[in-house]
Amino acid sequence: MPSRPGDHRSDCPSAWIERFAPLIPEGGTVLDLACGWGRHARYLAHRGWHVRAVDHDAEAIASLAGLPNVSAQVADLEQGPWPYPGARFDAVIVTNYLWRPLLPTLLDALHGAGVLLYETFAAGNEHFGKPSNPNFLLQPGELLDAVHGRLAVIAFEDLCVDAPKRAMVQRICAVGAAHELAARANPGALLGFSALGRPQRFR
Repeated sequence: MPSRPGDHRSDCPSAWIERFAPLIPEGGTVLDLACGWGRHARYLAHRGWHVRAVDHDAEAIASLAGLPNVSAQVADLEQGPWPYPGARFDAVIVTNYLWRPLLPTLLDALHGAGVLLYETFAAGNEHFGKPSNPNFLLQPGELLDAVHGRLAVIAFEDLCVDAPKRAMVQRICAVGAAHELAARANPGALLGFSALGRPQRFR
């Protein structure tokens, strides 16, 4: 699956996921899409969320067997049918993966108060290494365009990062209209996230 370079064997969750996970309803159900070896599934399940983890890699999925609060399955997300027809989640998490045809499906899979946390490589990453194929690199503002009219944007970044390796990254935190933060003029006051007052964009 070339749209997710490398593997997800790292035990360390993304700082973006750690930062915004508190927005997910306590004890809610989270879809960890293209979960790899389950670093985020493990992180969230340990903290009381119920995680549905899916990936094409059978070996990686087998490593999640028996973990409390984790239900993992193998699925071909690009050529096969959607593995969760009719299901709705309190959050959808995607990192280091891009398959554009799935974006509308992910939004449809969220409850009205659901949280989307998406972080992957962006245009310009070809200067640093793989992925370099533009099919697998988000274009400027692409995540903003994907959620426009569907979700309220809490935070957005499009920037160069140095860790875990130098890369161009685009990431978003967005919530459904029924989420308590969606209608707040100054949501940063609620959880102390200073960036939440309006979408952040860096380049």
